[in-house]
Amino acid sequence: MIGILGAGSWGTALALQAAHGGQQVLLWEFRLSIAQQLCEARENRQFLPDITLPDNLQITSDLQQCARQCDTLLVAVPSAAFRDVLEQLKPDIQAEQGLAWATKGLDRENGHLLHQVAHEILGDNFPLAVLSGPSFAPEVARQKPTAVSLACTDAKLVNRLIDYMQSDTFRIYTSHDLTGVCLGGAYKNILAIAAGIADGLQLGHNARAALMTRGLAEMQRLGLMLGGHAETFMGLAGLGDLVLTCTGDLSRNRRLGMALATGGSLQAIQSDIGQVTEGVETAQAMRKLARTAGIDLPIAEEVYRILFQNRPPEQAVHALLSRETGQEF
Repeated sequence: MIGILGAGSWGTALALQAAHGGQQVLLWEFRLSIAQQLCEARENRQFLPDITLPDNLQITSDLQQCARQCDTLLVAVPSAAFRDVLEQLKPDIQAEQGLAWATKGLDRENGHLLHQVAHEILGDNFPLAVLSGPSFAPEVARQKPTAVSLACTDAKLVNRLIDYMQSDTFRIYTSHDLTGVCLGGAYKNILAIAAGIADGLQLGHNARAALMTRGLAEMQRLGLMLGGHAETFMGLAGLGDLVLTCTGDLSRNRRLGMALATGGSLQAIQSDIGQVTEGVETAQAMRKLARTAGIDLPIAEEVYRILFQNRPPEQAVHALLSRETGQEF
């Protein structure tokens, strides 16, 4: 049995993906009242309405039950809750189970990548895996064709995750680059906010293409400094997820950026979206990471200033365009 931790849109979609393949699935929702609603309604009405939860997908609010009953655990909570969930799991999780996650963000305490957080809590020799790539939850839940990247340090854990998750509509490509896959999944959310701002300001297709390309260069530059592999950023967890999140109408981070461009307040926009917009937390954490690494990330820095220093988006655009000309590579 696989345990999926987090019953938001992404966690529920992953649970449905495994269940549609005939696997026994235990989905964890930390709020007892919501877990009971999911059990009774057999539907996640808040995040994925009109999709029935099959009988082989069970719901619990007992995290210890997941750790003890499931041979594989896949975390899909927001990045802000990632550290806390791992701390709660630590007394019960076993190395034989390993730990996988599909969370896309950074540790907000110090800007660390999530595999660094997992090593810190579980130890350097604990088998870890991260699942990332271009994958909107509603499309996965409805079994639309999707391809993702799975970076892992342990062959047994890789094989179990593929057995549980892969299907004719959900293809998994494997990798050993935890750093690159973690960073790509986090960075693209910041760039999606930037792309949304550009679209909201009606700057045109040229501007969006330039923003995505230079954003990818930022992502890769930081990733290589941290030990990631160049090819990862040109793959599903890098370029693939970037294209999806910067152009797809289902992207919450892009929608947030578009609303910011029209003068909405961050708090009101997030309330209206009604789900976590990871790029906001990640912009704060990425700034910490960039300063620790001593690297210049112009687009990420301007997104941070718009979000947290009330910088008008038009000024941010001007600041980026007026930077000193340099070589592309």
